[in-house]
Amino acid sequence: MRRLHLPFILASVIVTAHAQTTPAPSPDSTIIAAAASKDIDLNTDPKSPFWKNAKPVFIAGDTMGKPVPSNRTEVRAVWTKENLYLLYTAPYDELNLKPSPDTVNETNRLWNWDVVETFIGSEFDNIKRYKEFEVSPQAEWVDLDIDLDKKGNRDAIKWNSGFKVAARIDKDKKIWYGAMKIPFASIDTRPPVAGQTLRMGLFRCAGTTPNRLILSWQPTMTNTFHSPEHFGTLLLGAPGKNK
Repeated sequence: MRRLHLPFILASVIVTAHAQTTPAPSPDSTIIAAAASKDIDLNTDPKSPFWKNAKPVFIAGDTMGKPVPSNRTEVRAVWTKENLYLLYTAPYDELNLKPSPDTVNETNRLWNWDVVETFIGSEFDNIKRYKEFEVSPQAEWVDLDIDLDKKGNRDAIKWNSGFKVAARIDKDKKIWYGAMKIPFASIDTRPPVAGQTLRMGLFRCAGTTPNRLILSWQPTMTNTFHSPEHFGTLLLGAPGKNK
């Protein structure tokens, strides 16, 4: 019988553990961020040069996976050495807007209105830790540091990522656009490089009760977005590989 040396066994255990905590992303649950050479001021035009080479994914159903074709929402991602950019294109039937919007200060409980949301986690061995970013059709915003082991944590909203948002409503086409510019330093301790992966959830709240919609890119199989075991994957694409 062949005898294995202890260092080989330990190395095998380490490699196996790493493979279990950072699984290969599935194409059906992966959004690829196109690489950009420099940062820009946010714009909400998906046909602009900055966004056009980013391959979109779609939020096409509710949290249980039931299709909702009338509100099929497109999401594009772009990354630079400093920031992650996201653009949502969201058709709507009726907007549920907060009166007297405040676009300067953070709006707590923004999720009670029309909003798009991004959840990002850099930890694969502790999936209950992630960051939450939201923008409304009126460019209101909120960012939160989520730890599901601390339920009801009121300090989550005290966290400040320094992210930027932009939004506009096209009333003629009944589409609203929401964009985010998120500093990588706020979501990961690693500097961004092509091929890097993060855990990602993409969500949308739309409409008014009783027809309110809670939409999810990857079905969470619950009535909440906070189901990190069902997040998808963000993959940072290589330059020139995202057309």
